[in-house]
Amino acid sequence: MNLKNLVFVVIIVVNSMQAQEIVQKSTYLMGSDFNITVCAKTISEGEKAITLAIEEIKRIEALISSWKTTSETSKINNAAGIKEQHVSEELFELVDRSIKLSKLTDGAFDISYASLDKVWKFDGSMTKFPSEESISKSITNVGYKNIELNYENKTVFLKKKGMKIGFGAIGKGYAADMAKSLLISRGIESGLINASGDISSWGKKPDGSSWKVAITNPLDKKNSFGTFPILNQAVVTSGNYEKFVNFNGKRYAHIIDPRTGYPSTGILSVTIFAPKAELADALATAVFVMGAEVGIDRINQLKQIDCILVKEDGSIQLSNNIKINN
Repeated sequence: MNLKNLVFVVIIVVNSMQAQEIVQKSTYLMGSDFNITVCAKTISEGEKAITLAIEEIKRIEALISSWKTTSETSKINNAAGIKEQHVSEELFELVDRSIKLSKLTDGAFDISYASLDKVWKFDGSMTKFPSEESISKSITNVGYKNIELNYENKTVFLKKKGMKIGFGAIGKGYAADMAKSLLISRGIESGLINASGDISSWGKKPDGSSWKVAITNPLDKKNSFGTFPILNQAVVTSGNYEKFVNFNGKRYAHIIDPRTGYPSTGILSVTIFAPKAELADALATAVFVMGAEVGIDRINQLKQIDCILVKEDGSIQLSNNIKINN
């Protein structure tokens, strides 16, 4: 995509200190829509900052993509069951954090989900419920405990042939965090990166107010049921209301439990507030898999993490520190 063809939207805000430009740009990265907003002293500075963020996101994609044959992730997958694969410290640490998140969520989040055989289809083509045998077989090569790390040599080894890892449930959040860190290091004091619902923010608007996010009402997608201020925080909303199938009066959505091979049920959307988008991204998936009661209970045990959960019946369940006015 030619960056010259993309349009910068500029809003000039004047405060008592100086004029500030809020520069915003929307583009397509990592198979998703990204919207990048920064506050800068000049339009040119804002444009350059956004270009830097885009290049950083592209770098992350080249590192973690399981579709690019040259990525470190692909090299790990290709060596599954054969040999350990030496990787960069950055990818090694991402895999390490992912395994720790798997332990934290009792395996509800698992990057080895990429090994799943796809017996469920959510494109409208499924006409019958998959057999128990096919579902059981679909998770044969899934299991984070079969990811072996060598901390001294920085190698990753997938113990079983056919195993694969993928960062689809954490990658956009990680990319947003990394782009944010880069812009802060370059002197951009305020901004917001929205990676298709994975939002990472820092600083305040030029008028001193906080950035705000609107949480979509999954029962009425044209409207939100709440707007929340965020300060140096990440917010991730995952919805399960567009990709699903119905069998015997029960709704099965597209997020699969990597432990059982069965889709998640009972939840329409999960919004997680956390210090980093990477963490919020992973926990949003995990809560879907764990279910409303277990998921909220787990969130309540974590510091600086909050959750808004909408069930299929339209009821809203909140973690302890979230308050919503009717």
